[in-house]
Amino acid sequence: MNRSYPFSALVGQEKMKLALILSVINPALGGVLIRGEKGTAKSTAVRALAALLPEQKVMAGCRFGCDPDHKDFWCDECKSRGETAVVSGKRRLVELPIGATEDRLLGSINLEQAITKGESRFEPGLLAEANRGLLYVDEVNLLDDHLVDSLLDAAAMGRNIVEREGVSVSHPARFTLIGTMNPEEGELRPQLLDRFGLCVEVKGLEKPAARQEVVKRRLEFESRPDAFAAAFASGEEELGRNIERASAALNGINLPEESLKYAVNICLALGVDGHRGDLTVIKTALTLAAWKGLPAPGPEEVMAAAELALPHRMRRRPFQDVDFDVTGRLENLDKNEQ
Repeated sequence: MNRSYPFSALVGQEKMKLALILSVINPALGGVLIRGEKGTAKSTAVRALAALLPEQKVMAGCRFGCDPDHKDFWCDECKSRGETAVVSGKRRLVELPIGATEDRLLGSINLEQAITKGESRFEPGLLAEANRGLLYVDEVNLLDDHLVDSLLDAAAMGRNIVEREGVSVSHPARFTLIGTMNPEEGELRPQLLDRFGLCVEVKGLEKPAARQEVVKRRLEFESRPDAFAAAFASGEEELGRNIERASAALNGINLPEESLKYAVNICLALGVDGHRGDLTVIKTALTLAAWKGLPAPGPEEVMAAAELALPHRMRRRPFQDVDFDVTGRLENLDKNEQ
């Protein structure tokens, strides 16, 4: 059995873990980009996340996992069948390899069957598998441009349209995009960068005791994976329950006017272009309040949300580090308002 490293066994990297958890609680956040040097548990954390993905209702027999409660997003097959049985299925984590072809990502028409039997059989791709789940791209900055364009189109429309030899097929493709990358290997195209709701920077742990614990746990996992997983089973179960609780509570979280104003002022102080940053900060703050069991987000949640949602949206020159110290900038903004 190919067992993944337990999420609850990860040492440190609290901001990365929080961003991933929030993206599972609220898919509307727009996914997570994890930037950092090699060997900082980026891929390990994402793959460990799969065990925490909650169950969801799906249409029985649907190849795309259509949501029974949202007929507007059904695939053509579900629309033609009409009402059918509803089953429970786990949200999936689907990996997109860097060397994947366009057909592997989008899907393809089975031309042999079309020619021999006169039937247009659609062979689903990775976007179909990732519908209502998570699509993970390791080394996302190295992804071919034509695949980036296809991802952007699908993310913008929430549907995947495949046209081959006069045959057109479409299906829902509403997924949460998670990417990891090492900035030393090149930056990400701005169009794709802006599609990530949250962004975190990770680096190696600096405290000797923490680094020792990383090595100790990894060696134990490699030598006795089943026993290691069993030792963290209760922690995994608790995380899963808390994610489900927060997901259920999310729609009931209130947004105080003060928190909205604070979020907007942070975006103005940091010179964030457009309004997508403002909206993402608010969505993240609401999700964070649900995770903490709070009725509404306060200043602490708004600032924590801004630190996750804004670093990749701030104006900066090439090779310039992000300065996220907003205290002085907020004070200047307040003076200008007076």
